[in-house]
Amino acid sequence: MSTRVRKRAAFESPARLARPLAYDPAMARPATTVAGAVLVLLRVAAGVASMIGLTTIWPELARGLDIALDGVTFTPDVVLLGIGAVWGIAGSVLLLEVALAILVLRGHNWPRVLIMLSAVGSISGTFVSWWVRGQEIRLHTTLVTLALDILILLALSSRSAAAYARRNERR
Repeated sequence: MSTRVRKRAAFESPARLARPLAYDPAMARPATTVAGAVLVLLRVAAGVASMIGLTTIWPELARGLDIALDGVTFTPDVVLLGIGAVWGIAGSVLLLEVALAILVLRGHNWPRVLIMLSAVGSISGTFVSWWVRGQEIRLHTTLVTLALDILILLALSSRSAAAYARRNERR
């Protein structure tokens, strides 16, 4: 009997990929699921860092704006209140991502799919910004979140993460 590990083929037949996953409620949590949840939490940390950075430059941005709608002029003080609204919306989204990461760790499938859809949307948005507006992808702008989104997709779309999330489904 050989102790060598057999390499996986670079491609798999569609018949093998279409086979249903095994029903195993006692399946151990795979490393890919843990890595995916940790990457989501890192993406949340990157979002908090972005919000802190925006908060530090917000007063300068607000003073430079000259907004007038239908004859109503917004003073810089009123525009400064906008940071509260931005923090409220962004904070809600970041808290939702934390909750989804916890649910992924607990082995639910729908948060895993929702996180992957969010990552695809984020990657697509970054691509469209680059393509249409010529936005450069730099370390201090979108590179970190783009890299995290790609790694999240790789981790949570793996066969082991899918099998763990669907381990209680009878087929």
